[in-house]
Amino acid sequence: MKTLHLMRHAKSAWDDATLSDRQRGLNGRGRRDAPRMGAALAERMAPLPIAVSPALRAQLTLQGLCAGWAALGAQRHQTCEALYTFDAADLCAWLGARDDALRTLFIIGHNPALTELANALCPGEGIANLPTAGYLELSLDIDRWREMRRDCGTIVSSLFPRQL
Repeated sequence: MKTLHLMRHAKSAWDDATLSDRQRGLNGRGRRDAPRMGAALAERMAPLPIAVSPALRAQLTLQGLCAGWAALGAQRHQTCEALYTFDAADLCAWLGARDDALRTLFIIGHNPALTELANALCPGEGIANLPTAGYLELSLDIDRWREMRRDCGTIVSSLFPRQL
């Protein structure tokens, strides 16, 4: 069994049209939601290293999580270029190449890739849209990351900012 934690970056800012997609930060709601989600997740689980997209909004989401969850800041997080994707197939390829010694992975990335990945792995769950700063924990009935396939998972828990 493997466990996959998915989180979409917090709400991004669109107020500066001169910024590239990668350079967009968080708006006020995003800056509020990330620490609140960190505090709420701290009550549910032990801190884990997180693999995060290089996009500024994803990086700031991780910083916000750490602000709300002090123990998370002590972990060794990794920025992964491959997580700057909007395609679930790209995420599957990246996940499939992970070390099988890792039983649990936590990633912060982007939609529609995260929603599509969750729906592919757990098709009976019917996630219409993983909201900004939304979190899912998936239990995968696999022994190796490369064994990921459609319908191999179950959503164990979810947490969305609107629930806080």
